[in-house]
Amino acid sequence: MATLVVPNQTSPLEDAEALHKAFKGWGADNKAIIAILGHRNVSQRQEIRKAYEELFQEDLIKRLESEISGDFEKAVYRWMLEPADRDAVLANVAIRNGNKDYNVVVEIACVLSAEELLEMRRAYHNRYKRSLEEDVAANTTGNLRQLLVGLVSIFRYEGDEVNARLAQTEANILHESVKEKKGNYEEVIRILTTRSKTQLVATFNRYRDEHAISISKKLLDQTSDDFHKALHTAIRCINDHKKYYEKVLRHAIKKFGTDEDGLSRVVVTRAEKDLKDIKGLYYKRNSVHLEDAVAKDISGDYKKFILTLLGK
Repeated sequence: MATLVVPNQTSPLEDAEALHKAFKGWGADNKAIIAILGHRNVSQRQEIRKAYEELFQEDLIKRLESEISGDFEKAVYRWMLEPADRDAVLANVAIRNGNKDYNVVVEIACVLSAEELLEMRRAYHNRYKRSLEEDVAANTTGNLRQLLVGLVSIFRYEGDEVNARLAQTEANILHESVKEKKGNYEEVIRILTTRSKTQLVATFNRYRDEHAISISKKLLDQTSDDFHKALHTAIRCINDHKKYYEKVLRHAIKKFGTDEDGLSRVVVTRAEKDLKDIKGLYYKRNSVHLEDAVAKDISGDYKKFILTLLGK
């Protein structure tokens, strides 16, 4: 379930005018910006953007970028983009960043549905005039390249069928590959980049039943290079993406100094989808409400905006 709280009736024209008013004078009225944009769903935000451009002949996102700054600006900017475009930006930043964060690419590729991933790849073309696969391949090598290119280019089957015999066979293949630290990962990559999520979950369950340990835990015992980390993230996201996101939030908040990128990414991308469930998992795991943990950790308008998206 979503955490976003949206009023029953809104007017894109009135919202656009109120935002324009919020930009007047010395410094923007951030409270007004949060009150409007923090309570509008994706289609309403696109309508506001359209109305703003028609009324004032300028792009609302560009105006926001010039009026606000820091983590607040970054979170609002991503919130204002359409989901496919936002994921394209997140993937591009993750690949082309100095300290590359391949986990973000894996997360996007494994959590989105087949149609959503296709749409995101189109958005990537439009924005960067290159394909996502091209950028992923150019910035990786070896097993990591094979895994990531496979994950971002797959159009997964989304039916509920499970082949139990296949799950058994492939659980054995995973076991053999992962058993040796420098195992042959070609088959693991093939399995992860071709099977449906339902089939993969059956395979992971089979593995756990046979070896009394989950494959993701087993991978944690292995070397922690980029490839193993990406493999671990892919399995966690396919198996239970909500639990995966809870962990991202936990790590983002527990770090010495908050990982604002991780926090914003989860809140902004999940607020209209399943953030309520992720919040529930967070409380179960940490015995503290996510809102309280966030409120202690960050400050200012960034804090107000994130808490608004959390439904506070």
